[in-house]
This record gives sequence, structure tokens and C-alpha cells, in this order.
Amino acid sequence: MQSIADGRYDEAREALQRLVSQEPEHAGAWLDIAILHCGMGSAAEAEALFIVIESRFSPPPAILEVIAQQRAGGCKGPKLANFVRLRLGRGSDSNANQGASNPNFSIGSGSSLVNLVLSPEYAPKQDQFTALSAEFTQVLSKGGTLGFAHLQARQYDTFSQFDLSSLVVGVEHPWRLGRWGLRGTGTLGLITVGGTPYQRQGHLQLQLTPPLALPRGWEFGVVNGWTGVVYPTLTGFDSQLWESRGQLTYQMPDAFVQASVGYALDKGTDQRPGNDRSGAVASLTGRMKLAGDVIGELSWSHQSWAGRQAYSPGLIDQHRHQETQLLRAAVIFPLAPRHALHVEFRDVRNRENISLFEYQARVLQVSWEWQPGF
Repeated sequence: MQSIADGRYDEAREALQRLVSQEPEHAGAWLDIAILHCGMGSAAEAEALFIVIESRFSPPPAILEVIAQQRAGGCKGPKLANFVRLRLGRGSDSNANQGASNPNFSIGSGSSLVNLVLSPEYAPKQDQFTALSAEFTQVLSKGGTLGFAHLQARQYDTFSQFDLSSLVVGVEHPWRLGRWGLRGTGTLGLITVGGTPYQRQGHLQLQLTPPLALPRGWEFGVVNGWTGVVYPTLTGFDSQLWESRGQLTYQMPDAFVQASVGYALDKGTDQRPGNDRSGAVASLTGRMKLAGDVIGELSWSHQSWAGRQAYSPGLIDQHRHQETQLLRAAVIFPLAPRHALHVEFRDVRNRENISLFEYQARVLQVSWEWQPGF
């Protein structure tokens, strides 16, 4: 039943065949299996089971009527589902340009140390913005393959040179290897800043779920990923990011919690300042119903990086150490069927031993959300 709900129809079909072999004398189980086959569009399998039920179990008139209704419906199978969500909102950003928290910095070392002050244009710039986001997900096959696209855009009222937009398209496919669950994902992404291409990404991810005997609602998996990043306008900054983490998930109808922790390696080019870097990644995400149908979301993520070489020998001799934390809280208020008010707060704190890169930003955004049905 869970496989059918998730759109993994081939997996559900295999499970149903196993159940038939395990319940050879259970008439109710045979009927349930036949109806499920019919619901998945497997008319031949459903009809074969209906014939067995009629000849073997001599069902009463009420059951015969159920079988007749299923046959009359034609076993057309489920429509491949999709999901669409649109958001339009207004917000305020305390640091649209990721301006440095501390304007004072130093270059060189020893007797050649020079203390400098950043130009005011590199100080944090507060601004309001209009935001638009669109998400589309489509089930592509009865095997549970998903295709998806995510679009986000942010337009500032004053500092248009920092306008952001991103587009991500991808595909995801689940399958099983024995009792192991696997889920592969591939995406392509593009980010622009001020209307100019800033970053291109390709991402591959494989999640492995071992057959562990965990309490109901719990799942543990290992996620391994690779990301290739290209900066069209920045020479020498291209990189490849490798990541591996353990992930623990708890999911029930009214609550969802996920925690992960792992290791990441960022392989840079020889021209990139600081060259390679490595660090730890961790995250905690929760979603649950609050009063009535109001939904609350809370997430925290942490990423630390340590450069393997001096950032810029002779100019900035330190090995760069960076710690970034993101705290996000959101409340979703239903307004009408398929409509909701989405209120979100984000706090980003980037701490570094090189003060030029240290910054903090707080964003408050209020959006109207619409989930059209197709």
C-alpha cells in the first residue's frame, strides 16, 4: 500500500505476488489483491484472480457485485500524479550583498602587515524584495520515476545588481536491490546574479536504505553525492564537491523529522585561492501540524570548511576556516482549498578567520501560496 501511495507500482506488484503465495486460502486477501491489481491497471492479472475467487471460494452475492463493479470500470489504472506549487511574496533582507560584518581587515604579515578599512560599498546593504517561486513534480512511470523543476527569483527594490534567480531540473528513480532500498537523483542547475550567469551545477546523488529493524515510522539511510560547479565569469573557481552522510528520518501522518551528519570534500583548481578544502555537514529538519491545519516548519544546517593551503600567499597568509549556520522557521496558514499564507524567517551566520568573508543576514518573507490542481 505504501509503494502504491508513493507511485512505485512495479514494486507494489512484486509485493502483491508474494502476498498471494503466502495467503493461498485467505479469500479476503485474494480479493484485496485483485482489486489492487485492477486499480494499478493490470486488467489481465485482476481478471485471473477474479476467476479464481469465483471458482474456488464461492463468494456471496455482495462480493460478486464488487467483482462486477471492478470489471465494469475497466481497470484503467491510476493517472500519473503531479504536484504544482506557486508562491509570490514580499520580503526584507538585512544584507542583500553579503557585506562584511567587520569593515577592518589586514593583508600581509610581520613587518609588512597593513591594516585597511573596506569601502562603504562592501558594508551590508538592507533592502526589500519581491520573490517568486514555482515547483513542479511529475510521476513519469509506474516504477516511481519522478521528474521535477524548481524556479526561484528575487528582485530587490533598490540594489538590482544583487537580483537572484535559480532554475533546477532533475529526475529521481527508486528501486530495490534485494532488501535494500536505493534512490538515485540527477539534477542540472543555473544561478544568475544581477541578470548575469553566475554558477552552473550538475549533481548526482545515491541514497542507500539498509534493511534495518527500526520502530514504525523510522528510516536510516546513507546518502552519497557529487556536485560539479562551474563559474562562467570567475576564472579558477570551478570545483567538484563530494559528500557522504548518514540520514535518520521519522515520518508519521502529522509529523516529519530528519537529521543528517557527514563529511564533505571540495576539490578546487590549482588557481582557486586556498585550493582544496574539507569539512563537516549537519542538518536537522522538522515539519508538523500545529493548531488545526496550521503547519510549522523548523530547520537548522551547519557547514564547516578548512582550506588546505594559505588563501593567498603573501597577501592573505591564513588557511581559510569557515563555519556557516542557517536557521529557518516557517508557518503555513491555510486560507482556502489550495491557497495558503506562508510566513518564513531565515538567519544566516557565516563565521570566518578571514574577516573579509564574514557576514550575517536575516530575511523575513510573507508569501501567498497556491497549489493548482491539474
